[in-house]
Amino acid sequence: MARPKQTTSPNRRQQILEQAAGLFKTNGFNATTMRQLAEQTGMEAASLYNHISSKEELLREICFSVANDFNAHLLQLEADDSCASRKMEAIIRFHIHMLLTRYNDVYVSNRDWKHLKEPWLTNFLNQRKQYENRLAAIIQHGIDTGKFKAVHPHVAVLTMLSAVRSIEYWQRSKKAISSKQIADDLVMMLLKGLEQ
Repeated sequence: MARPKQTTSPNRRQQILEQAAGLFKTNGFNATTMRQLAEQTGMEAASLYNHISSKEELLREICFSVANDFNAHLLQLEADDSCASRKMEAIIRFHIHMLLTRYNDVYVSNRDWKHLKEPWLTNFLNQRKQYENRLAAIIQHGIDTGKFKAVHPHVAVLTMLSAVRSIEYWQRSKKAISSKQIADDLVMMLLKGLEQ
């Protein structure tokens, strides 16, 4: 007779997710095995299945956790009556914060999302597109109110997101630059390029 699936403690599940994100970042999703994950977490491979159903489940949870955090932050800003400049500064700083505090998760979410299976893949891509459209709307509002130069909002969004993702290279270089310095410099360079 099959045993009922045990409930996983939040700490154990979080440990598995953190180790999975690290392995996915290092090896790539496809090349990471459940055996490697078991070794990394100090468990038997078969025991992992008491906590998770598949490697895909881990990827899905990592990708949607990151997306949900970005969306929740943006939702708060959209409800705020701050000017577009302040909202964009907060968005840039939040993206930097996420990259510096959840580097492996964000890295995996940015690169391995393509391994999500349907309907999760379509859902993730739709969330991502909606997020970019909402950022573009903030930039468009800044243009309409004379705060920002008349640029194409989607070009500005993709430029901003690409610039923030470049922090990954700083992470790998191990240069002694504080996270505050990185955030301040990126905010200044990106917003000065937009502002009138």
